[in-house]
Amino acid sequence: MKQVGVVGLGIMGGAMSANLVKAGFEVRGYDISAARRAALKRAGGRPVSSVASLGSKIIITSLPSAAALHQVAAQLKHECIVIETSTLPIKEKVKARDALQRKGITLLDCPLSGTGAQAKTRDLVAFGSGDRRAFSRTIPILKGFSRAHHYLGEFGNGSKMKYVANLMVAIHNVSAAEAFVLGMKAGLSPKMIYDVQANSAGTSRMFQVRGPMMVAGRYDDATMKNEVWQKDMKIIGDYARRLGVATPTFKASAGVYKAAMARGFAKQDTAAVCAVLERMARLRR
Repeated sequence: MKQVGVVGLGIMGGAMSANLVKAGFEVRGYDISAARRAALKRAGGRPVSSVASLGSKIIITSLPSAAALHQVAAQLKHECIVIETSTLPIKEKVKARDALQRKGITLLDCPLSGTGAQAKTRDLVAFGSGDRRAFSRTIPILKGFSRAHHYLGEFGNGSKMKYVANLMVAIHNVSAAEAFVLGMKAGLSPKMIYDVQANSAGTSRMFQVRGPMMVAGRYDDATMKNEVWQKDMKIIGDYARRLGVATPTFKASAGVYKAAMARGFAKQDTAAVCAVLERMARLRR
């Protein structure tokens, strides 16, 4: 049985681990949360007590911050390939890559496109960049938790592509909410809106994925929490400013996410922007 290590067993890492178990891999996983380690065991994986004890030749990292990545990099000692899937500033990934390279460890910049719900159903797309030979060795593992993967060249290109993807996600999620609120204020039922528009010319993947939450008006089963999404929004905004790229629609969407944070939806799914826009429209269901 092929073995893979996973560091970070949250919404994304936990789902990837479960799918890798289903695909026939022996999954060794670590997370600072005992509850998440227990969830991995229930899914058929093997939780370990530390990053250093993983012992896997290929390790996936799914982490919440650059600080977490650097902590993990400091603890890794054995020669391996690290598939770094987190959304982080490129300069931080380069710093981790260089530190690991000095220990004979190869870090790949390989962020993922997809929500936590999509991760559960293996509906993710991997944006790989870095050492091509190392990336080729990871393909069987990528196939175990994603529906598609792309090799994009030099280290950092994966993150650049992820910023492009998440810019569109940010906008499409808010546009889906706007469409629901307009339709509901006009007297249409949210279910009717979803059923008709999910396959219309104006649909988007976010409309299809997050539309059911907006129909139900329930956002507690988060696939991406608003408080975590703020990190991604800042990374994209900062990167666009450094390049001198105007992002007026993205900036407009950022205001709606900030309103969601201010109105108590920090730990709810980003689909909760629909509730924010409902309040703005003085709409009561």
